[in-house]
Amino acid sequence: MINTIKIIFVIIISLISLTKSNAAIKDSIFATVGNKAITRSDIINEIKIMLIVNSKSFTGEMQNQLEKVAIQQVIKRNVKKIEIEKYESLRFNEEDIYVELKRMADNIDTDVDSFKNIFTANEIEFSNIEDQIKTELLWNSLIFNIYKSRLVINIEEINEQLELIKNKKEIEEYLISEIIIKSVSENEIESVIIKLKERINNEGFEQVAVDTSLAQSSIAGGDLGWVDENSITKELKNIITNTEIGNISEPIFLPEGILFFKVRDKRKTKKYLDLEHAKKQLINAEKTKILKMYSLSHYDNLRRSISINYYKK
Repeated sequence: MINTIKIIFVIIISLISLTKSNAAIKDSIFATVGNKAITRSDIINEIKIMLIVNSKSFTGEMQNQLEKVAIQQVIKRNVKKIEIEKYESLRFNEEDIYVELKRMADNIDTDVDSFKNIFTANEIEFSNIEDQIKTELLWNSLIFNIYKSRLVINIEEINEQLELIKNKKEIEEYLISEIIIKSVSENEIESVIIKLKERINNEGFEQVAVDTSLAQSSIAGGDLGWVDENSITKELKNIITNTEIGNISEPIFLPEGILFFKVRDKRKTKKYLDLEHAKKQLINAEKTKILKMYSLSHYDNLRRSISINYYKK
């Protein structure tokens, strides 16, 4: 398996147009983000990592799109680092690094040790993915510290949801994907939504998510995997429930963007319901939704304030 993956990525290195040298990759500056430099090898490594963590194989048709997304992700991470470095007091739980690594490994049906071996086989320092995780953990810590006073949870609504599910013998689960686009002025909403839906019809939901979505899930084509009803807020659950399998939800207008779901499948599973645990899940889901919006807003403001310069190939 590792040898096969290595061959795939050797092909990537030979195809991606980030170098003119056929003998070896000649590293050079690709762009600067504030005071941080991005090299061409940074972009190549980002593409490799995206393919590994999403269990994707490289094809020539994907090249331009992969390169575009990789550039966006590296820029975004460096913008976040610039902001994070202003706050020396930021902390995170070290165990969360392993938790996230295990989640990534589970996602491609392997264990953490084998996950590390894949990076080694593809000549990528494992510290690269660890650095990505640390950056996100510190960023989440920053957003929480700044906006925690605005985390207002409607406990009455949470209790109403618990009442609806407490006597259920089966739990609803949904296989969903998402696209989040920037908010637009009221007179632009209709035309923007029509154009987005046309692109989805022509290119497919996954491709449009990779190309346009502001969400972190864009790397995986918007895939959120299976989500059970205890992890979804009342507002989103009503929309997902009323969206037929294979269809796109109506737009959901959030403070910092417009959200669309694609419902890929639905199923029922028998589960023992711990009401206290279910309540915590619902509260955490609501907190995550609120913090995600503040995160998007905070990043967008930073992005516009930081100079980004590109260098010719």
